[in-house]
Amino acid sequence: MLNYRLQDKVAVIGLDDGKANAVGHDFVDAMTEGLDKAEREAGAVVITGRDGVFSAGFDLKELAKGEQQRTDLVNRGAAMLLRLFSLPQPVVVASAGHAIAAGALVLLAADTRLGAAGDFKYGLNETAIGMSLPPFGMEMAKCRLSKRHQTQAIIQAQLYDPDAAQQVGYLDQVVAADALEAQALEQAAALAELPGEAYAGTKLAVRRDYIDRIAASLA
Repeated sequence: MLNYRLQDKVAVIGLDDGKANAVGHDFVDAMTEGLDKAEREAGAVVITGRDGVFSAGFDLKELAKGEQQRTDLVNRGAAMLLRLFSLPQPVVVASAGHAIAAGALVLLAADTRLGAAGDFKYGLNETAIGMSLPPFGMEMAKCRLSKRHQTQAIIQAQLYDPDAAQQVGYLDQVVAADALEAQALEQAAALAELPGEAYAGTKLAVRRDYIDRIAASLA
């Protein structure tokens, strides 16, 4: 599941379960292990998924096992996303495919988001599958998505192609698939040269209200 490497000052966290990269306990464990290592030794982080699917969201089979199992997984996923959202280091995501529901939330929790050009979809589809976006997801969406698109993106469950996803706020750049990881590494390396304490402090100051509300919802 986890392919971790340190390239100069940049930690690369590769997540690939060979399927849809659903956010289950294995995904959370792998991301947590990668972030633990990165926070100790890296100046910036790059997160990648599998070609064609960055992440399809929470593991629906796990959610269907029962109320307690559902609560446990969602809470663990929320804690992982909150940690990513408040990580001191710059976080760059290189998405080489679909990012849906909790997969899209990983993008919203990151700092810089690059997506491969192609026939891929991005978005929060919870309403369309009969679910409500949980408070932690709502806060991240309100923080990162364009305000004029929030009704369509959050309430109406609209999915977007990469170019539209850039306009809405899921992505910052759309690049050729064969250049995706190289560009992510280049941008992360540049961000790693910024003064770390200043970066972390400014990031937390900008996101503080959202972080506090997410933390309160998980208490």
